[in-house]
Amino acid sequence: MLAAKCYPASDDNQRHKPWLVFIHGLLGSGDDWAGILPYFSQWSCITLDLPGHGESQSIAGKDAFNILSQQISETLLAYNISHYILVGYSLGGRSAMYHACLGDSSGLKGLVIEGGNPGLVSSQARQARLEHDRHWADKFRSQPLAEVLEQWYHQPVFAGLSDKARQRLIERRCQNSGSAIAHMLEATSLGHQPWLVEQIQQLVKRRNLPFCYLCGEQDAKFQQIAHENFLPLHTISAAGHNAHSENPAGFSERLLSFLKEC
Repeated sequence: MLAAKCYPASDDNQRHKPWLVFIHGLLGSGDDWAGILPYFSQWSCITLDLPGHGESQSIAGKDAFNILSQQISETLLAYNISHYILVGYSLGGRSAMYHACLGDSSGLKGLVIEGGNPGLVSSQARQARLEHDRHWADKFRSQPLAEVLEQWYHQPVFAGLSDKARQRLIERRCQNSGSAIAHMLEATSLGHQPWLVEQIQQLVKRRNLPFCYLCGEQDAKFQQIAHENFLPLHTISAAGHNAHSENPAGFSERLLSFLKEC
């Protein structure tokens, strides 16, 4: 079971709606969603801490995707959540897609992915990603965390960050354990993840499941991924890869619009 925080709908008459289940990205925690939660007071929300992160830092991420999907199910069951909409960012988005397609998702009523990769098609690409993630994992294990984070947030996908925003992120992420992050990074490498596009398409069609893919307008990499895989892309203005953090109001407006379909 994962650590979680619940925020029931402020209006008792709205508590029949599906819960919004927020899943953060690598290096984050459920608290990363604090900036958008005020926009969803009419919805019951729960934020999860992934293994190795936040208050789940002591939980190992072994056999990650399969076990993680089971942990999501166990956590929702513990909180008596039987109908829900998954909202996942980056690694959280990949975890949400896996759970939706290959986990026990009978209670799933909608799927929202923010900058999550649905997988790599070729074995060569998966092997290259495994090697890439092992390289970063070695850094997280062996180098001072602040130094690795400085390198991490200078990757091209974070190019839109200002120096001030980058420094704020580094300061926040220094609360992590480098070894725990390294373990989770390897366990949840994109090289281990199945290519999920066809399963998602079948799931959406079979269950008439509302699905949207959110991406910052400055996040060219993940816009391209969305286009290449025919994902239902909606862009967030004035934002890069971490749209819900960089433009909480714009992200929330898009998500609230989607929720009208659910």
